[in-house]
Amino acid sequence: MKCLLIGGGGFLGSNLCDSLLAQGFSVKVFERPNLLQYRCFSSDENIEWVEGDFLNPDDISKAIKDCDIIYHFASTTIPESSNENPVYDIETNLIATVKLADLAIKNGIKKIIFPSSGGTVYGIPEVIPIKESHPSNPLCSYGITKLAIEKYFQLYHILYGLDYCILRIANPYGMRQRVTGAQGAVCVFLYKALKGSTIEIWGDGNVVRDYIYVSDVVDALVKAITYDGGDRIFNIGSGKGHSLNDILIDIEKLIDRPVKRIYKQRRPLDVPINILDIEKACKLLQWQPKNSFSQGLEKTLHWIKMKEEA
Repeated sequence: MKCLLIGGGGFLGSNLCDSLLAQGFSVKVFERPNLLQYRCFSSDENIEWVEGDFLNPDDISKAIKDCDIIYHFASTTIPESSNENPVYDIETNLIATVKLADLAIKNGIKKIIFPSSGGTVYGIPEVIPIKESHPSNPLCSYGITKLAIEKYFQLYHILYGLDYCILRIANPYGMRQRVTGAQGAVCVFLYKALKGSTIEIWGDGNVVRDYIYVSDVVDALVKAITYDGGDRIFNIGSGKGHSLNDILIDIEKLIDRPVKRIYKQRRPLDVPINILDIEKACKLLQWQPKNSFSQGLEKTLHWIKMKEEA
């Protein structure tokens, strides 16, 4: 079975790629031109790396050929930036993904697996933890677009029989996440703490999120291939919440020194709390997270140190 990973050279995609290869899958990574491969692949690994533009249907059509499963990681926005230009978000993410669904039907793709956003599609929660049936009221264009993509996959299943699985992922962290990016609090905080830099906190630091280590996300992504049940939307998280202040305290314990921080005005897109109910994924996907937050934090610290020494 051959898996196409659109955006497979990024944080989640690269970790999934390694796991699929280790399990004997054939993998094709589709990435934007001139992106360096995240590692060297051995000659006995069944991988193909192709370049192209996700917005170009011809490039996608060529990449889809001879593939069975599509993982769709490509995204041109993040929650913070998406509200600045919702039209761009719609044109480059929603419309491009609907075109991908069209091509998947024409090429006989067996299943599309879409990593959606458990952190943004629900909005301000009415109850904690948040089940998949919770009302969806996103506060940013990013979340609205992710939700719309989910609905179009559902529509294409009804109209054309396209099989799909949606994983609403909480806040993943770990190896290969950008340490200088605009999102990913755990890796960014850890990196700045090691460098002795000041960490900026939006609000009072009491915003609570559900953080899940990357290898646990990958396990769920792999299990989605063989899942054939009727439910197609699953929350993927730790089921536990940590505030930004909690993270800083844990980092201070881990590196054994104080962390410099400043608090800035709260952003309107930040919901106060988000913790996912993962009962359905545990039961139906037969999946559960294996890493505690402290274990994931230690593994992430080890990776950052190795990266800096390389």
